[in-house]
Amino acid sequence: MNKYELAVVVSAKIEDDERAQVIEKVKALVERFGGQISDVDEWGKKRLAYEIQKMKEAYYYFIHFESDAETPSEIEQRIRIMDNVIRFLCVRQDA
Repeated sequence: MNKYELAVVVSAKIEDDERAQVIEKVKALVERFGGQISDVDEWGKKRLAYEIQKMKEAYYYFIHFESDAETPSEIEQRIRIMDNVIRFLCVRQDA
């Protein structure tokens, strides 16, 4: 089992309950493919480094989980097509 960190940047144009649903979907994806979530870190609304889809701010979330080597690619394939996720990045953490 490897440790991973999944960074998810969610649109600031949606309501709080919709944003919570997006993060719940991402967490469900991690668990569906065998990942065990240890921590969800919400950074809140932050200014983007550059404008994305005419937005200057977005909400940042960091999900820490443990899984096998195939899980991150499966998660990324599904997050890529989610509407309100602007950017994402999954990286393996060193032990």
